[in-house]
This record gives sequence, C-alpha cells and structure tokens, in this order.
Amino acid sequence: MTRDPSLKTQATASDAFFPATSMPDPDWWRALWPDPDAVVRALGVNPGARVLDLACGDGYFTAALARRVGPDRTVGLDLDPALLAQARLAYADLPCDWRLGDAMAIGQSCPGPFDVVLMANTFHGVPDKTGLALAVATVLAPEGRFMIINWYPRAREETQVLGLPRGPKTEWRLSPEATVDTLASAGFEPHRLVPLPPYHYGLILKAGCTT
Repeated sequence: MTRDPSLKTQATASDAFFPATSMPDPDWWRALWPDPDAVVRALGVNPGARVLDLACGDGYFTAALARRVGPDRTVGLDLDPALLAQARLAYADLPCDWRLGDAMAIGQSCPGPFDVVLMANTFHGVPDKTGLALAVATVLAPEGRFMIINWYPRAREETQVLGLPRGPKTEWRLSPEATVDTLASAGFEPHRLVPLPPYHYGLILKAGCTT
C-alpha cells in the first residue's frame, strides 16, 4: 500500500526495491486519509470487481477495497511479512487474500486477471516504473484499470499534516502529466484524473497499445 517517508517510519524489506519509501506513522496517515472508503468510491472501484492492492503495506486501503467490492474479491500484495501480519490481524474480519511477493513480479504470486490494480503512495519510489507497469499489464483483465494515488508535485514543506511536513521529498513527486508520460511506453493511456484533496490525485489508466 502506502509508502511514505516521514517522522516515525519503519524500514521494510521492500525498501530495497522502492527507495525513499516506508510505512507512515498511523496517526498522521489517518488524519490525512480519514475516509479511505470514500477514496475508493471516488476512483470508481465497482462492487463485484476483482482488485489487487499492490505494495499494500499494513492494508489500510486494501481493507477499503474489500469493503467496496465484496467477499473474496481482494488481494493485498507486499514484500514485507511483518506488515502483512499486521494487516491480517487488523482486518481479520474482512475476507482479503494477503500474499507475500515482489511487486515487480506480480504474475508469480497474483496471476489475475484483475479488474483493478491499485498502487497507493508508492509509485514515486519505483526505480523501474516502466517495468512495473508492464508487470501490471500482464495481470489486468481486458477492460481493467491501473489506479495510482500520487502526491502532487508540491514542495514538501507545503504538504503539512498535524503541523509537520509529510510525504516524500519534493524531487520524488510526479505530476499527473509526468506519470502519464512515464507509463506511455508500457502501453498505458490516461482514462481519468481524480483530485484527492488536499495533496493527492488519483490517476486511472487503461492498457492501450505499446508504442
């Protein structure tokens, strides 16, 4: 799920793959995202869809996806067994399929097909963004959507939560246009842009033709 350097972060195994990423402190994270269910609805995730939360972390958005789509339709994938254990414990009442695996090799642990692949607050730290997008394309259903939640490219000093700057370094942040350009070579095309105030946007992409 959510990877975001700030005060009180914990290093994870997946940091080896996604630099400048870590799980945020839960207090400010919940202050920033008080209603993850509303975010999932705004992104257009439909009940009954089969969904994958890529780099799901402690399952905060995975749980919202599961509540939206219904029983046994949600997979949460992360490389860190400790975070997955937290997710299983915190959301034991939800029928989620928690899987340990590398986001860069999704097909090995999550072959799909999925109607939605969500990546929340992690894409900025992916070294090989095209490679990741190509991996996502292999597990999407024909009309599936890749949904990315990103920080707007504002100075970190301006994105304050509970009185302190939060989020990745300014230079790691990507505009919607930059994200679209980055994924074009993997055959993804923009479908819809969803503002997620105060500091984020949701970019919904569809698989097109690789150029």
